[in-house]
Amino acid sequence: MDAGELQQVARLVDINRQRITRIEEQVIRLDSIFIEQEGVIRAMKAIPDDGRRVMIPLGSGVQLPVSPTSDGVIIDIGSGIQAERPLPEAIEILEARRGEVAEVLTQLRQELSDAEEVVKTLAATFAEGAQALQPAGPLPQESQQEPQEKPKKPEDPQTVKPTKTKRRRRRPGSELTLDD
Repeated sequence: MDAGELQQVARLVDINRQRITRIEEQVIRLDSIFIEQEGVIRAMKAIPDDGRRVMIPLGSGVQLPVSPTSDGVIIDIGSGIQAERPLPEAIEILEARRGEVAEVLTQLRQELSDAEEVVKTLAATFAEGAQALQPAGPLPQESQQEPQEKPKKPEDPQTVKPTKTKRRRRRPGSELTLDD
């Protein structure tokens, strides 16, 4: 495997990692939708049919006490169109949607697993190719030896002056800028 093929494998690894990231983001969004749907279904099943008051949360800790006067709810039936449906029918619609979301989540999780396997395989291929490009065996004797340094003369401690690095001081208003 040559360097060009190694670069191609590295690009494929990067592309598949980006794909994994996108799939993980989709799974997170769909998980939150699935959980929301479960909560709505539980709430709709808990609505009393005997005219007792229920609390509708508005947000920020505020709830609205209401007495349901009808046995229906308003539900989005698609394309932004909302219609009033009887409570049991609305629950069926939401349960069907939750089933569809669960199917998509299963498919995405399988796709995520497949992509992770592809990345593992490509990474192993890249590692093998990179190792094959490394020079095989030990270096020749000549290149292994480091050039010998000349021995330094021992210095007389009385003649050696300690070196101090001087910091250059700047006048106010003479700070470095990005242009310097």
